[in-house]
Amino acid sequence: MTAPEGVGGPGSVRMASLADAGSARLLFQHDDTFWYELVRSFGTGEYGVSLFAEVLAIASTIQEGDFESWYGAFNTAADRVADEAATRLQRGHKVSARDGFLRASSYYFSSEFFLHANPRDPRVARAYSRCIECYKAACELFDVPILAVEIPYEGKSLPGYFHRPAGPTGLRPTLIVHTGFDGSAEEMHTIGARAAVERGWNALAFDGPGQYGALHRDGLVFRPDWEKVVSCAVDFALTQPDVDPHKIVLMGVSMGGVLAPRAAAFEPRIAALVANDGIYDFGASVLASFPPEHRQAVEAGVKAAAAPDVDRMLDALLHSGESSRWVFEHGMWATGSATAREFVGKALDYHLREGVAEQIKCPTLVCEAEGDAATRGQPAALYEHLTCRKTFMQFLNAEGAGMHCQVGAGRLAFARIFDWLGETLDD
Repeated sequence: MTAPEGVGGPGSVRMASLADAGSARLLFQHDDTFWYELVRSFGTGEYGVSLFAEVLAIASTIQEGDFESWYGAFNTAADRVADEAATRLQRGHKVSARDGFLRASSYYFSSEFFLHANPRDPRVARAYSRCIECYKAACELFDVPILAVEIPYEGKSLPGYFHRPAGPTGLRPTLIVHTGFDGSAEEMHTIGARAAVERGWNALAFDGPGQYGALHRDGLVFRPDWEKVVSCAVDFALTQPDVDPHKIVLMGVSMGGVLAPRAAAFEPRIAALVANDGIYDFGASVLASFPPEHRQAVEAGVKAAAAPDVDRMLDALLHSGESSRWVFEHGMWATGSATAREFVGKALDYHLREGVAEQIKCPTLVCEAEGDAATRGQPAALYEHLTCRKTFMQFLNAEGAGMHCQVGAGRLAFARIFDWLGETLDD
């Protein structure tokens, strides 16, 4: 399938506009980011990690654009659901307890999402700790327990989870899946891992440097040479007795849509790749936060010893709205940057230019969400540069799948993605 016509150039719109289309807004009419994050929470319900009415009730108490209000609403709900799950477990109701712990974990994850201007805020550490505790409690209560793992990584370890299906042992296809800019290995439960298990696959979900567990727990920050990360995950997967070494699939989600292809270009053990959604140049999307007439000056100035004009533009951007501020505050933490300008400079290193995309040899699926303004043009750019066997898969607003990474339409998306994978691996 060829890329659709009429797609704009890479990074053609503002980075924070994740929810321009694809879903009619029920709440937060004037805040793209709050609405997107709410739909993200709704969508986890497809795999039992939230309840639509429960999330709607939480959202009804949130003041639009107010980070403190967001934290309070989700944290209160998470504490309530976690306490009830613990009580259910004490009474021997394992299924009820499992479901409650899953939801509590998700709500704790959402609660601290907008607090990253101050990563040392004790609420951030508590929410992270409770998220992990609740998810691990749920893992133990599945018919086939989900195994919490530590992947050896440069003298440290990366946290993750190994999901296995029921049934007889034997070599199986294995999905290695990781998130991007702001997700978590726990969130991958609903973004690929359980979809894999339902189809008789193994799944290894993990957080690399710069991502949730590695960042919160150990302070590990992003690195552009992502193959160094994924190779550790492949090494670990191959220590598991039921992993078919010839059917290891890699999927990167959101910013993972540039990280995973980068890894696949240099890791020959990957049998197939999914870029969900595809990104050719992450730095271009960050530069799209600036007016077009200033982008060249910003790109030239961000790595200079001093660039007062760029600093003034960044200061104005940081004060232009809560959503823009959050992108840069989280980005500074996740990349280990002392300033917003340093973050932008580092972001420019995340790309597949200079022949990197062309080095990918395995069959590759590039996904695009029709209404995702944040990465408009990026999937098409990646697709055009691939020289391997490739497929372009667009998800539409009309089917409710047009938001960034198809949030809210996971079962639709993974039906198509896994059907493609099954047919591709069988060829």
